[in-house]
Amino acid sequence: MNPFSSRSAAPVRQDDDDARELAAFMDGQDAGDVAAADWLVRRQEGLTPAEAAQFDEWLAADARHRAAFDRLQALWAGLETVRPAATRRRAPPRRRFALASWFGIADGAAMHAAAAAVAFVMIGAGWWGWDAWRAAPVFSLQVATARGQQKEVRLPDGSTLWLDTATRADATFFRDRREVRLPEGQAMFSVQADAQRPFDVLAGPLRITVVGTRFAVRNTRSGLHEGAVSVTVEEGRVRVAQLDGGPDGLAVQLAGGQGVVTDAQGAIGPVHANASASVALWRESRVEFDGTTLAQALAEFGRYGAPDLVIRDPRVAALRVSGSFDLRRLDAFARALPRVLPVLLAPSGEVTEIRLTDPR
Repeated sequence: MNPFSSRSAAPVRQDDDDARELAAFMDGQDAGDVAAADWLVRRQEGLTPAEAAQFDEWLAADARHRAAFDRLQALWAGLETVRPAATRRRAPPRRRFALASWFGIADGAAMHAAAAAVAFVMIGAGWWGWDAWRAAPVFSLQVATARGQQKEVRLPDGSTLWLDTATRADATFFRDRREVRLPEGQAMFSVQADAQRPFDVLAGPLRITVVGTRFAVRNTRSGLHEGAVSVTVEEGRVRVAQLDGGPDGLAVQLAGGQGVVTDAQGAIGPVHANASASVALWRESRVEFDGTTLAQALAEFGRYGAPDLVIRDPRVAALRVSGSFDLRRLDAFARALPRVLPVLLAPSGEVTEIRLTDPR
């Protein structure tokens, strides 16, 4: 039986979740290694004659017991030589308590089991296993949408992602944090609050951190905000910072109705107001252009379907258009252009070219 199971886990200076995680980790380890750590601590506090006999019997029962014990003992002796001097000077007289105090174990009836468990994790083969176990994801998901497709994804923590067209997202949950990478596309997030596990969205040069809120992130190479990352908040608060850990001055806090856009170099631009109703208009298959160049407008439509409109004249590409349009009705957008811009639609093979009415 594992002496460090959840039924006997010692009180440590960590929260209950950490204690349960340690117990679960110890339950999955080699019984011989765990027993060796147990005997290591028990011998440090002193064995009775009966216990010494039990220890000898345990060693004799399997050659692997002796090997495991000798290895742990050697590792412990090596750690004694590198432990900070200030810690060594504060060591209590009893070696069991010295071991426990070094690893932050609280005094109490279960001191022995806790010290042995932590000794195993810190100095045994379990150290790397524990480190890897804590760092291992508890959930991962890769999801993508094709051009013209949108998708709703529910995550196991109760959060929801809405992916727009041509979007890729990688969700990974760890024991102490939640993370979604958005290498391409745009998505709306409704995050379930969990103060113990912040929710990070990594998009381009930005890290967007929340606890619980609704917000949208865009990281696209074409259309609106081409080559930039935009963040808009519908409700709640988010923190937007540079992913490379730049100075705090590069981080901004956004509330509902606010947004930011990076420049081409990834620097965070000024906070701007954004109507909550327009945070993710693409979910309703709509887009708003506000002085957008005609070239960018066509590129945005192109993210949702193969456009049959082309621009060959840079003067036409630079014309600007404003208004609200249905992303799935490029034909309606095309018919509106001659009424608001000095252009005409000219068939050219299998496509239609947008030309100036007076090309002089």
